[in-house]
Amino acid sequence: MNAPDPPSLAPDDSAWRSLVAMASPTEDRNARSLELDTLDAGPMVELILSEDATVAAAVQAVSPQIAQLVEECVRAIAGGSTVRYVGAGTSGRLGVLDAVELIPTYNADDTMVAAYLAGGETAMMRAVEGAEDDEEAGARLVAQEFAPGDVIIALAASGRTPFAGGALREARSRGLRTALISTNPLAELAGSADIAILPDVGSEVVTGSTRMKSATAQKLVLNSLSTATMVRLGTTYSNLMINVRPTNHKLVARTVRMLVQGTGVDAEAAAEVLQVADGDVRAALVALLAGSEVAPARAAAAAHPPDPSRAGDPAGIRAAVASLRASS
Repeated sequence: MNAPDPPSLAPDDSAWRSLVAMASPTEDRNARSLELDTLDAGPMVELILSEDATVAAAVQAVSPQIAQLVEECVRAIAGGSTVRYVGAGTSGRLGVLDAVELIPTYNADDTMVAAYLAGGETAMMRAVEGAEDDEEAGARLVAQEFAPGDVIIALAASGRTPFAGGALREARSRGLRTALISTNPLAELAGSADIAILPDVGSEVVTGSTRMKSATAQKLVLNSLSTATMVRLGTTYSNLMINVRPTNHKLVARTVRMLVQGTGVDAEAAAEVLQVADGDVRAALVALLAGSEVAPARAAAAAHPPDPSRAGDPAGIRAAVASLRASS
């Protein structure tokens, strides 16, 4: 397969000239890694990891904005709408990774959280040349796939990716709530987002390689964003995953272990109740906590479904147990 032709470098082509002139910490040279190629493996790894160690603090600094976006995501999903990640390259792949991992962990599906990568599924494994520069493709995606009430979250380390920008602007023109996750505090696209999450991780060890600190920061943002959203939607009891989809032996064992951890019974008792409940984790958990039979526990759990507005008990487990105890 022939390599694609590179973009024009003609002297009168303003596209590349404007990008060169744009300021972004992700493109700056890191003074601490100027001698990178002279280092042996040990000092080089130490340098890379010492830079990585600064990322968590940068993300912590934008926690109020992340929390604000959590509220938007909870509102959207609880109302039957969808949270949609849009991005290109490494940033876009991180969005796909976050979305697909919510399926087994929280039994979420793509009507709740979906991800879109410039260049389509092929771009997950191999770069699709020029896809990130297609602003019209981003706008077209929103026009064809998104619906009123959805929340669009653009992922762009540089904060200026045309594909993401096209999607953001089209979404905003349609009245959708918009957010941007970027590691450029001066992100050009921030003005197209209702919520801008811009952790300042500084320059990369390898200049411009945003698969490094920038990617780590975006992953941390997504971890906290989607986890907090799912917890608020009632998918956990305490810190236990009660919506986990047991699709393999490891997850079946985790489900039984979770019942043991949540109730204090032994593994045999937990497994027995889970079997009687036909794998219904919520019913089994309520039964074990309340010391009741499975049938009334199932009814109590159904009468107290997950509700993000229920302060302190979004999953409804505590309310279901309390109702059983009150009626006994």
